Amino acid sequence: MCGIVGLLVKKPALKDQLGALMVPMLLGMTERGPDSAGLAVFGEALDAGHRKLSLYSGLTAEGSQFGWAALVTALNADMPAARASAHATGNHAVLTVAVDPSPVKDWLHEQHPKLHILSTGRSIDLYKDIGTPGEVAARYDFAHLRGTHLVGHTRMATESAVTPDRAHPFTAGEDFCLVHNGSLSNPYGVRRKLEPLGIRFDTDNDTEAACRFIEWRLRDGDDLPTALQRSFDELDGFYTLLMGTADQLALIRDPFACKPAMVAETDDYVAIASEFRALAHLPGINHANVFEPAPEEMYVWKA
Repeated sequence: MCGIVGLLVKKPALKDQLGALMVPMLLGMTERGPDSAGLAVFGEALDAGHRKLSLYSGLTAEGSQFGWAALVTALNADMPAARASAHATGNHAVLTVAVDPSPVKDWLHEQHPKLHILSTGRSIDLYKDIGTPGEVAARYDFAHLRGTHLVGHTRMATESAVTPDRAHPFTAGEDFCLVHNGSLSNPYGVRRKLEPLGIRFDTDNDTEAACRFIEWRLRDGDDLPTALQRSFDELDGFYTLLMGTADQLALIRDPFACKPAMVAETDDYVAIASEFRALAHLPGINHANVFEPAPEEMYVWKA
């Protein structure tokens, strides 16, 4: 059992309040996921030639004392065109570069193999860690995050260990993330199918199998709705999946709708959670269109 939350603000004035509106949503899902928590927030995109990478140092020997400034200095010395800079909060940093991110990732894997790359893109910042949702939200100051939309998760581990890399969201490619409540019965079958096709897995988490399947379909040219439609045929089990891209939130449930989800939509926002109590504090909720998403149906909202 896990908790999922999503929030997309339509009213520009709410962009600065995105984090503050989200934190009570995440805390409302604590009983559904006390082991670890995370979120991905999407904001204004960087220029086309720039990328940002969300990095996690909690698995390194230095932990929250990791030398981010030294990393930036060394990266710029080895790769001057990167013009790298970093903004750090404890175990987490957002590294911004002015080059293709692939050689930067290779450099990070070689120079800092214990450093975990959480996400890559022009719009996405991703945070996840072990601890209660309240602890993680305070650790990374979620209340002050701003942007257009976000995807969050609280985890109660059922099929893999409680570690930061197994926390949600998972990412695929650039500016894409996925969170999951449920259990897949065929993650290893999906893995055996995808690994020979060059899709890399980082954990044994069943959610990653769903994320990597969508990554494969997007890599091979599907748009997101087509990739999601194919997932109904490939993924076996009970699930609610919530995904974020640079300009969309998307939600699907399995054909039996075994895992809960609620949506509240107003002229100002779209909010999604596993339970209504996580939505009850939102402004204007008493006038919102509140509904339970149908099984095997795709819901997509544009930022």
